[in-house]
Amino acid sequence: MPEGHTIHRAARDHHRLFAGQKLTISSPQGRFADGALLLSGRPCLAVEAFGKHLIYRFDEGDVLHIHLGLFGRIRKHKLPLAEPRGAVRVRLVGDTHAIDINGPTICQVLAPHEFISLTDRIGPDVLRADAKPNLAYARISKSKAPIGRLIMDQAVMSGIGNIYRSEILWRQSVHPETPGRAVDRQTFDRIWDDAKALLALGVKHNAIITIAGARPSKSRYRERVNIFAKDNCPTCKDAIRRFEINGRRAFVCETCQPLKL
Repeated sequence: MPEGHTIHRAARDHHRLFAGQKLTISSPQGRFADGALLLSGRPCLAVEAFGKHLIYRFDEGDVLHIHLGLFGRIRKHKLPLAEPRGAVRVRLVGDTHAIDINGPTICQVLAPHEFISLTDRIGPDVLRADAKPNLAYARISKSKAPIGRLIMDQAVMSGIGNIYRSEILWRQSVHPETPGRAVDRQTFDRIWDDAKALLALGVKHNAIITIAGARPSKSRYRERVNIFAKDNCPTCKDAIRRFEINGRRAFVCETCQPLKL
């Protein structure tokens, strides 16, 4: 599943391409035909991200809501249009470019009140200027759940995915199994600030980079992370423990990240 920086990067790029234009919208696959008919020919006012949710705002308050899920994919094309590749759920065509979205978990039109309901369910997004970290900390500080689960709970703190989870907690010397209520405000602020900085770097380079001074690369993310999918800690050289949190892989150096209960 794409992490938050990927969605924010897409929102930034699509806003530059489409904001202020009347879009031609279709559903080559056919599964979004009704929604495409409702939005096609209307001006796109803005494109933005809320955590892992991609939002295209249209006139009259309607929005196109996309969540890529595990298998969704976005492709950008310059005009003239090529034939759709695969099962394209929705195609958005502006003056110079087209965006094809294949296989999203969610592709729907929301009325204004439905959009408000959606954003009310999404936790503070570390990359949004209007984020309220106090809301995230209030939920974390009252929870017995492990911090490694909480910072990936999109209703608590949105945008952080599996790779960033392990990397941020290692960088801040926090064991992912530490209960949320054992995380003090100073530690939470370090986690929040580090997440904000790393995801912003991810938006800039369109890549996950968590090693200080590392440059973007065309090779796999393992060359730009510290402990995710690694065998040994780069600081103390001890073995990295691999385990699961809610069915997702997690990594921890038990020496550099002592468990505090």
